[in-house]
Amino acid sequence: MAVPVEFVAEPMLTLQLLGWVLAGSLLGSCSGLVPGLHANNFALLLAGIAPSIPGPPLFVGCAMLAAGVVHTFCNAVPAMALGVPDAEMAVTALPGHRLVLAGRGYEAIRLSALGSLLAVLAAIPLAIPITWGVTAAYPTIRDNLPLLLAIVVVALVASERTWRARGGALLAFTLSAALGAFTMDLSPDAPLDAGGTLAPLFAGLFGAPVLIDAIRGSGIPPQGDETIVISHRLVGTTAVAGALAGAVVGYVPGISAAIAAVAALVVVPADAGDRGYVVATSGVDTANTIFALFALVAIGQPRTGVMVAFETVNAPLDVPILLGAVVVAGAIGFALVCIVGDAYLDVVGRIPYWKISIAVLGLLLALSTLFTGILGIVVFVVATAIGMVPIRLRARRVHLMGVLIGPLLLGL
Repeated sequence: MAVPVEFVAEPMLTLQLLGWVLAGSLLGSCSGLVPGLHANNFALLLAGIAPSIPGPPLFVGCAMLAAGVVHTFCNAVPAMALGVPDAEMAVTALPGHRLVLAGRGYEAIRLSALGSLLAVLAAIPLAIPITWGVTAAYPTIRDNLPLLLAIVVVALVASERTWRARGGALLAFTLSAALGAFTMDLSPDAPLDAGGTLAPLFAGLFGAPVLIDAIRGSGIPPQGDETIVISHRLVGTTAVAGALAGAVVGYVPGISAAIAAVAALVVVPADAGDRGYVVATSGVDTANTIFALFALVAIGQPRTGVMVAFETVNAPLDVPILLGAVVVAGAIGFALVCIVGDAYLDVVGRIPYWKISIAVLGLLLALSTLFTGILGIVVFVVATAIGMVPIRLRARRVHLMGVLIGPLLLGL
């Protein structure tokens, strides 16, 4: 005899939960739109204030998770709008910047939003079987992590198309790895205790060089319509590939969204081009949040700053409710990017570009000082010099992830 199942809904609790998710989403949108504010620094800022927030730990945890998800949607907007180089430098520009230079910025923003949203929808059903598989393989992965990371580094360097770029890739990896080894574990006195040297390292390696390269640029050209010109099938395929690659980021230390996106594009048709890269990278970044949640549940390891912050509030790992918060946050993030992204591009396009570059460089320097004190300025300057290496030698910036991979290879 079948036993009837009764579902009990509590409207007031549901409304309260939605309120917390909405508050977290708005916070994540604000942080994502601030150039240079790395997700981990933002998450550790949350960790510092979360214990003082009055509210049920589960609701606070949902708000933090929602903030992390929406941050991954919105951070693509300043990445595309800022640091756009001169048209003559388009060959070495980031894929999103090349689309902006071609007048397809509105389309690029929608591709990014779609990549993130589809990755959320794909990652949730994939998370359970992938978690089972990774849980079984995790002891082997952990014991052989240096070998795995070394294979990734060799593959990335070999994937460059010219010997000059391969040399630049190897030099960029070596210098960034050395920088990471010397600075990653430093804990200098600073006005804000939020992540140590991560802020100046990432701002210097990935933010400042792009802005410096764009100071002489002519800014954002007029943008065309937002119509997506690649097929829906290709967008979906690339987003799912990004979601699968996001599982790697969620479980394996040292692998970034950019590295995983490069791997994802191996299985995506070549005609995906820059548009496929935008979709895949956005998908990896957002799916990582979901897989990091499952990694915390399955192996007890917080793989992202958001999950480290999540642990500080002692929120229960009520997976169905947390995944519901992720889906709602994903819908909010998608809508925000489509609404705010176009206006962001339009506003930036009306301002002399050298002024924007100087202003954002100043903001990155200020954030570095806030998070790391005086030492942060030194780290920022050194990281910026190293970050110029792949630009000048026409290699991909992904090799600068040596800043994280290097210390892991050395067992630091």
